[in-house]
Amino acid sequence: MDILLGILAIIVSFGLAFLMSNDKKKINFKGIGIMLVIQLLITWFMFLTTIGAKVIEWVSNVFNKLIEFGQEGIGFVVGGFQLDEGGVFFFNVLLLIIFFSTLLSVLTYLKILPIIIKYIGAAISKITGLPRIESFNGVNSIFFGQSEALIAIRSQFHHLSENRLYIICASAMSSVSASIVGSYLLMLPPKYVLVALPLNMLSGLMIASIIAPVNVPKEEDKVDIKDVSNDKSIFEAMGNGALEGGKIALIVATMLMAFIASLALVNWVIQAIFAGVTLEEILGYVFAPLGILMGIAPGEVLEAGAVMGTKIVTNEFVAMLQFQPLVSEMSEKTVGIVTVFLTSFANFSSIGIIAGTVKGIDNAKAVIVSKFGMKLLAGSILVSILSATIVGLFL
Repeated sequence: MDILLGILAIIVSFGLAFLMSNDKKKINFKGIGIMLVIQLLITWFMFLTTIGAKVIEWVSNVFNKLIEFGQEGIGFVVGGFQLDEGGVFFFNVLLLIIFFSTLLSVLTYLKILPIIIKYIGAAISKITGLPRIESFNGVNSIFFGQSEALIAIRSQFHHLSENRLYIICASAMSSVSASIVGSYLLMLPPKYVLVALPLNMLSGLMIASIIAPVNVPKEEDKVDIKDVSNDKSIFEAMGNGALEGGKIALIVATMLMAFIASLALVNWVIQAIFAGVTLEEILGYVFAPLGILMGIAPGEVLEAGAVMGTKIVTNEFVAMLQFQPLVSEMSEKTVGIVTVFLTSFANFSSIGIIAGTVKGIDNAKAVIVSKFGMKLLAGSILVSILSATIVGLFL
């Protein structure tokens, strides 16, 4: 029964994307089918094979070691604060972003990441028939945040039609930055966070390709990685990466304070009208039918739906903090589905971040992004649903 519901959820996700499509006749169904099969194979390999389990364990160990290195730096600067479990969230979790951002900046300066991303993107483009720029950006969005991923292809922006721009923005909104993955791993089960990265990349390309199908001439489909870094030395890359990471950590902390305080205010207003009712409970009922389709047990669907709804109206960090104490109380399947759903930037605030970034690159393109902002959010939510449902099929 769970498998049938999961298949229905996948059909619903594709169906809703199809209804929103700008040009139903140009949809690349073959490429979408290939990516869906790749998703199923990745999830099967990671969860149901011994080698896959060892791969996840190895990647988790690598991240854990990097987290240890990051905590060495944090401990030196703020060593008077408790950094173990139960410590101050800003020091215990958010400051790790600085080290991960520094590492990404150095790997970008050395052209290691850009080359890897370019060739993985080229392989996806070759297999699926998707344009190179869109495939490159899909892979790029696994490693870099919304702003950084878009800036990396700024030299190709003049080639982007409205549909191509939608796919680019959707990939950025459907993924997460590697610089903050370390923080996620401290809050939720690592194996589900890590498998969400490739699944969201593929789901983002599939859903966006249905909503905004494209047919690109070869002369307009070239990826240029020459100017991905403006740093003149490895030390400048380290410095700029650290500063960027510090800025992200402060932004996340500021948004958390604002959203959590606003959530408390909204709940106070709701409870003044309807005693004992909270926004989370309302969102739980709204997302309950969706949660059941995705494979969440009926007894857990209201709490899980509340967390998923909170993520959409606030951001993933607020929802993860809300979900963290529930992990030990819920079934493994529910934990996997909700964790994958939370591991993306699909929320209202991301629309402004993406529109602002595009405006800094090309004013004319920013006007286009503002027009399809809500469709961008709707598509990104479908991406989260699709990825989470795929994981649920194997749990």
